[in-house]
Amino acid sequence: MLPVAGRGVDDVLAELALKRERDVDWASGRAFGMVYDGGPSVHEVAERTAMAFLHENALNTKAFPSLGSIQSEVVRWTAGLLHGSATTSGFLTSGGTESILCAVLAARERGRAERGITAPEMVVAESAHAAFHKAAHLFGITVRKTAVKPDWTADVDAMAAVLNANTVLVVGSAPQYPQGVVDPIPEIAALAGSVGANCHVDACMGGFVLPFAEMLGRDVPPWDFRVEGVTSISADVHKLGYAPKGVSVILHASAELRAYQTFVFDDWLGGFYASPSIQGTRPGAPMAMAWAVMRHLGVEGYLALTRTALETADRLRAAIGSIDGIRVVGGGAFHLVAMAGDPDANGGPIDVFALGDALQRRGWFHDRQTPPDSLHSTVSNGNAAVLDDYIEALTESVAEVRDTTAADRSTNYATLE
Repeated sequence: MLPVAGRGVDDVLAELALKRERDVDWASGRAFGMVYDGGPSVHEVAERTAMAFLHENALNTKAFPSLGSIQSEVVRWTAGLLHGSATTSGFLTSGGTESILCAVLAARERGRAERGITAPEMVVAESAHAAFHKAAHLFGITVRKTAVKPDWTADVDAMAAVLNANTVLVVGSAPQYPQGVVDPIPEIAALAGSVGANCHVDACMGGFVLPFAEMLGRDVPPWDFRVEGVTSISADVHKLGYAPKGVSVILHASAELRAYQTFVFDDWLGGFYASPSIQGTRPGAPMAMAWAVMRHLGVEGYLALTRTALETADRLRAAIGSIDGIRVVGGGAFHLVAMAGDPDANGGPIDVFALGDALQRRGWFHDRQTPPDSLHSTVSNGNAAVLDDYIEALTESVAEVRDTTAADRSTNYATLE
């Protein structure tokens, strides 16, 4: 029960500090995911902005026009990076899941309004984010899930085989999370267009990497609004956009398409109610921090951070390839790296879940995923300074667990408690 007596500020903060003692030490670069570190100046601008906007509420931007301006500018800046047109429109959300929910809802509503669909379906590869399945559960949509090809990209032929008159959405990822590869977006968009469905590109992981990777001269397959038929894209500023949690951008190719995600109600004693996303009350601090970080970094800052992240990921892939017993899964070329046991190794494959346990005992945190059993790394700027230490720990851990099998086979992208 809530204690009857309160405690002083210092005592409360001391209690919280105790609760954090077992948290992953992301600030030292020892977590390959969850938090992405843009460096001291990014911390400073975000933290000072958070204090300035700690109590603001974007439920009503007439009361807080600053948040309306902030949202419009972040949406416009992101649309520019993703080669949107003058008609591209969007909103800020609390994160990638909410952006995906908005995209799925918009597809359902468009299918109902324009094509009279009452039993909507969507087509996703098995690599598509779990949030699409969550959206289907919430919004009453049937999911047609298809296998991926041997290179882990979506199989367009398999997707075409389950396409039908009830399809309201076809999904591609840029890149997909598990192995970090970019789906064939032009083919997926054409497939969606052939039945009048929406095509959503999930770039929650890549939206603030791929544009800058292309500017740096990396080979980036077509994936953004330059692809004909892409109707919406999600991109998380709180991932490799280096803003604190939680803020994402959902973009639609036009304001007309964006309108399908909004809820408007004008039959309430409280007055007119309009909700652009899933939330009602929306905290102003994450929105303002996203604006501040983007304004602070600019294109030049993002290019530097992206270069560091990509070069660090390249070094990590090379290190994994040089250690007998483990291998990189898939041909991802950007910041996502999946590591699995190598069946062709001289000493046989390493049990990567045992490897993950050994690394965690040394203070390094990875998500565990399956199938195949693998350890997942989202490499960012914050990992660069400690990568040599990590490679040393990885080498030691492989030797330690070479003949070991982990009893715990669970995976842990997200948890209930």
